[in-house]
This record gives sequence, structure tokens and C-alpha cells, in this order.
Amino acid sequence: MHQASHSPSSSLAGLSPAYFGMVMATGIVSIGAWRLGLPGLSWGMFWLNLAVYLVLWVLYIARLLRYRRQFAHDLTDHLRGPGFFTMVAASSILGSQFLLLAGSIPGAVVLWAVAIVLWLALTYSVFTAFTVKEGKPTLDRGINGGWLLAVVATQSIAVLSALLAAHADQPYRLELNFFALSMWLWGGMLYIWMMSLIFYRYTFFEFSPADLSPPYWINMGAMAISTLGGSLLSINAADAPFLLSLQPFIKGFTIFYWATGTWWIPMLLVLGVWRHIYKRFPLRYDPLYWGAVFPLGMYATSTFEMAQAMGFGFLGLLPKLFFGIALAAWTATFGGVLHGLFTLVSRRPARPP
Repeated sequence: MHQASHSPSSSLAGLSPAYFGMVMATGIVSIGAWRLGLPGLSWGMFWLNLAVYLVLWVLYIARLLRYRRQFAHDLTDHLRGPGFFTMVAASSILGSQFLLLAGSIPGAVVLWAVAIVLWLALTYSVFTAFTVKEGKPTLDRGINGGWLLAVVATQSIAVLSALLAAHADQPYRLELNFFALSMWLWGGMLYIWMMSLIFYRYTFFEFSPADLSPPYWINMGAMAISTLGGSLLSINAADAPFLLSLQPFIKGFTIFYWATGTWWIPMLLVLGVWRHIYKRFPLRYDPLYWGAVFPLGMYATSTFEMAQAMGFGFLGLLPKLFFGIALAAWTATFGGVLHGLFTLVSRRPARPP
């Protein structure tokens, strides 16, 4: 029975909806390497990311066709459902890689379109299901930092739209910038809604080490990608008059996002020490840990972009520091993936008696 639980078929049935977080994390570390002048590392991670993205699509489609009941259950589950938003963010971040590294506008546009379609489908299916379903969990059992993946997905589209706008001719440049601004503002509003509930759950309900799952790092990651979006909009203001008129607002909110994300870092580190050292909660590979790698890489990249956009040279050390931390976290988590694959392949099915 134990062996059967680790078979490829059972692994496919239980595939985490948040596994596209691996593409998110790999993509942003690749972009960070490119921004910091490490082209070899950046390109290597780009090709790996493209392969992982395609493999995950094959696995997700196979799971949908073979295990429809489990797939549908995850889609409407309060804790697992938001994990599907990693598909949106992964598509947008890979599209950003296509644009920044390969200079491929067609590749970026295709992935931008895929991300928008997925965002529309998931936003109005997941949250509608949460609204109308019967037998809802209580707040302390039904929400965690993973809900903020919906914010990350929204802001990832804003980021890719702003990047595409910089390469587009008029009138598409104006329209893309307006769309990017709209998504950026909506993502910020969504964060305020969700973070209010998450912070309330933090402070007024009992908290166990098991409750502090890795997606709580998205508390910071959602603000980091919002910072990146605002920085790109600020850069684009020179070619969009309506953005130029809003530039003080955009810059102010960008710093607001960055400061909020920065505040979360010591808090999350302290809670991590409480979880794994004080409470001795075991540290072992979980696909949800990609949700902790991504915020670290995004914080490095967004801080770099904000410093460039606003002339904050005094922040120059932070991107390099957090890129190194993100790369180390990515390496450790990827090692967990390889170990899990080796264990799965080497384990033989049980022989019939």
C-alpha cells in the first residue's frame, strides 16, 4: 500500500495545483540574473524554465483528463484552489523572459494572451465557486498566504503588459500602458482585501507550525511584483502622457508597495525560526516551497528596477544580496525536486502475492 501511494499514477492524481510556482521561481531568478549581468546563468534557467513549463502543461492536462473529480475538487477548494493562479503568473513571467532575454515579441504576446485567458477563467470560476459553495470552512481553516497568488497573477499581467508597451507602436503603446495601469491598481486593491483577512487570521486565531505553510511568503512576494509593475509604469511614463500626469501617484504607491514587502521579510524570518527551530517542525521538500523562492527572487528584481526608475542608488546592495539568497533557495528546492524524481523512478511497484 505504501508503495502504491508513491506510484506515478497516484502522484499525478495528487499533483499540486501550485506546481507552476516552479516556473515562476525559475523565471524570476533567470530575469534577476539577466538584470545583474549574468547572461550564462540567465539563459540556462530560461531553457530549463521553458522545458518545465511544457512538461507541467502535459501533466496538468493529463490530470484533468484522467482525474477529473480530483481536479474539480481542487479548483473549488479554499486552500488548494488559489494555487491554480500560478499558471497565470508562470505564463506571464515566461513571456517576460521571451521578451527580455530572447527579444521575441511574438513569443511574449502568445504567453500574454494565454495568461489573460487563464486569469479570466480562474478569477471568475474559483471565486464564484467560493461564493456559492455549501459547507464553507471557517476563516482559520480556509485562508492562507496562497490566496495572494491571485494578486501575483494580476500583477504579472500588468508587468508583461508594461514590458510589451515599451516595444509597441502607437496606439497600442497607449492601450497597453492603460491596461497595465488598470491591472496594477486592481492587484493592489485585491491585496488590501485579502491581506486584511489574512492578518486577521494571523492575530485572532490559534496558529500552529503546520499552519505556517510556505505560501505565506507570498505576503511579501505580492508586494514585490507590485513594486516591479509600478517601476515599469514609471519608466513608461515618458511615452504615455496620462502616465506622466499620474507619475507622483505611481511612484508613491510603488514605494508604498516596496516598503510593505520589506516589512514582511523580518516577520516571515522570525516566524520561520519559530516554526522550524523552536517548534521543530520538519523541513522537507514540498512543491509549495516554490512559493517561498519566488518572492525572494522577485524582491531582488523589483528593488533593482525601482532603484533604476527612481534613482535610488543607495539601494544598490539589496538586489545583489537577495538575488544570492534567492539563487541558494532555488538550488535547494530544485534539489528536492530531483530527489523526489529519483525516489519515484527507483521505487518499484509491489509484486502481487
